[in-house]
Amino acid sequence: MQSKATTPKQYLEELPEDRKDPMSKLRQQILENLPEGLEETMSYGMLGYVIPHSLYPDGYHCNPKLPLPFMNLASQKNFIAVYSMVLYSKKELMDWFTSEYAKRCKYKLDMGKSCMRFKRMDDIPFDLIGELTAKVSAEEWINIYETAIKK
Repeated sequence: MQSKATTPKQYLEELPEDRKDPMSKLRQQILENLPEGLEETMSYGMLGYVIPHSLYPDGYHCNPKLPLPFMNLASQKNFIAVYSMVLYSKKELMDWFTSEYAKRCKYKLDMGKSCMRFKRMDDIPFDLIGELTAKVSAEEWINIYETAIKK
């Protein structure tokens, strides 16, 4: 479900009532822990957290006009999704996250190739998403991106 919202505030206002609180809490955790230099924006019809062109002029290799993605947050039809580019490009971070998730949540982690899906609003590890957000600086993400992802 891609939103047509043009601002994060508008995106949150348009959410169904049962999604507003968990999405707002996740957004708050991300904003409180967002590494220096990153910005919140609308990206691909969802909340996006990016390295702006002012820090990384090359932009995203798939479309250099777009800033380098770091993380996204979306309310999908049947779940809330957190997309973390960093998580999938740094094995030790993935190992840390999956271990911590198991300690903090009652249900099994539902993770796809590009996202974590939260179907139960009462079992979202808000603090863990905040910790994940803070784990990699803008500079480190750029280095990882250039060596592991950018072709």
